Amino acid sequence: MLREPQHDTLSLIHNSYFCTMIVYNETLIVEEAIYDEWLNYMKETHIPGIMATGYFNSYKILTVIDSPNEGVTTCIQYNTDSEEKFAKFYNQHLHGFHTSHNALYENRFVLYSTLMETIAEG
Repeated sequence: MLREPQHDTLSLIHNSYFCTMIVYNETLIVEEAIYDEWLNYMKETHIPGIMATGYFNSYKILTVIDSPNEGVTTCIQYNTDSEEKFAKFYNQHLHGFHTSHNALYENRFVLYSTLMETIAEG
């Protein structure tokens, strides 16, 4: 005879398929003339440095196809497990990464950042 699963078992199964994820998103509008150099820097230096802090599990680089802005609009999304991990990254590392980035590309980009929480995936 089969037993009905307990509520805790169902929660465990659900949580194994979906975990809350915190996404730190940086949207940058970069001058077209420096975009290839900038993207190489981001892929080879900046993003690996951020990932090496250990606060993020993964990242994505996306480009906006139909951006109305001058320049190239790119989003970089860093995924972490908790707001606490992001807060530690923010307090200990973010300023240094922004300072290094600004030293190379000052006045050649615009940056918007957002912190988001995944509430569903399909």
